[in-house]
Amino acid sequence: MLRWFHPYLGGKDLTDINRELLDHVRTQRSKGVCASTVNRYMALIRTILRKACNDWEWLDRAPKVGMLRDKGGRIRSLSREEFARLLAELPPHLAEMARFSVATGLRQANVTRLQWRQISLERRHLWVGADQHKNGSAHAVPLNQPAMDVLERVRGNHKTYVFTYDGKPVVQVNTKAWHKALARAGIVDFRWHDLRHTFATWHREAGTPTHELQRLGGWKTQSMVERYAHVAPEGLQVAASRLDAYFGAQVCSSR
Repeated sequence: MLRWFHPYLGGKDLTDINRELLDHVRTQRSKGVCASTVNRYMALIRTILRKACNDWEWLDRAPKVGMLRDKGGRIRSLSREEFARLLAELPPHLAEMARFSVATGLRQANVTRLQWRQISLERRHLWVGADQHKNGSAHAVPLNQPAMDVLERVRGNHKTYVFTYDGKPVVQVNTKAWHKALARAGIVDFRWHDLRHTFATWHREAGTPTHELQRLGGWKTQSMVERYAHVAPEGLQVAASRLDAYFGAQVCSSR
């Protein structure tokens, strides 16, 4: 990310970085990417400038860093049939990681860095520390049977890391093998992070309520989970039907 900023900010004094320059940088970063990506880049610069002002006292004041309005983010998930096609095309180590990602909803970094010391097979749960979790809070993940099946298959491959390839931990999943598998499976506009969207979508389709999904996926706010509310409106059918009896009684009493 810092390398991307270098043509615009490299070699400049901190005092030369002002709102006008940052707005120009934001415009350039906006070309061809979504608002959330732009905001992640601009948030990095904002953090550095604030530390330069508040912690290091190199600036009298930090310039304001404008963000783009994110209209809820991109949601792309796979159907069961699409997921089966993708698994069939992926190399075995990536297929296991993809299965585990959809089963648990873990983010990419938490899957690639997962260690056996974080897992209790007996209690069927794993633990992500606050320093490893995006929202800054520790996250306990109950393990369902598909996740347990994956762990049983990879158990013994490495004494420290869960997911490995040729005896070494997997550190990158956005590889040629991943993109070629997507192409062979006929799946377009899909990223590894969308496996987490698939996890959430399938849960909503299965009727998992918002507050439970929030805890399962480790989202910090309920509003982040509400993005999936449209997926399975039939999940509210039982709630809506609670008024059926009242209307029926009203009709009878009016006759």
